Amino acid sequence: MRSVSTIVTAVFVFGTAAWLPAQPPQPKPGPEHEYFKQFEGVWDAIVHEKNGTSKGTMMWKVGLRGLWLLEHFKSEDGGASFEGHGGSTYDPAKKKYVGVWIDSMSTSPMTFEGTYDKAKKKMTSVSKIDGPDGKPMKMTMRSQMTDNDNITFTMSAPGPDGKDFEMMKITYKRRAK
Repeated sequence: MRSVSTIVTAVFVFGTAAWLPAQPPQPKPGPEHEYFKQFEGVWDAIVHEKNGTSKGTMMWKVGLRGLWLLEHFKSEDGGASFEGHGGSTYDPAKKKYVGVWIDSMSTSPMTFEGTYDKAKKKMTSVSKIDGPDGKPMKMTMRSQMTDNDNITFTMSAPGPDGKDFEMMKITYKRRAK
């Protein structure tokens, strides 16, 4: 009896597997993913906001089979700490760079998508998040590599007059190895 149930089970499992769709091939990093490699390492950050400046550290690492740039940011400012994690990749279906950011100041993830201007070494991304009034707000993030060891990041949003204003600027300097 035991051998009959084993045979029936085997026929069911292998027979069912025959009509399951084949697994799609795993994606491979493309030329757009090469962009991420220049960021790998530890960077010192100075965060400029309307209330002053603070210092932090950003660690970038290419991971997940070379498909994602993984980010970890941490700062301490007078006892208050801030920590954030992100991931960015290139989505060939959208033909855009996409990403997600989560941090210790929000319970909602921020998703974004953007384009890279290779000639200017500038990434421009757009996101919609809930603003202070609970209504969706468009955020624009620009990241420009001024040289191999320095990056300037800005985040802007429309002000009450509808014109973009810079909410934050972060300057990054690659830490010596």
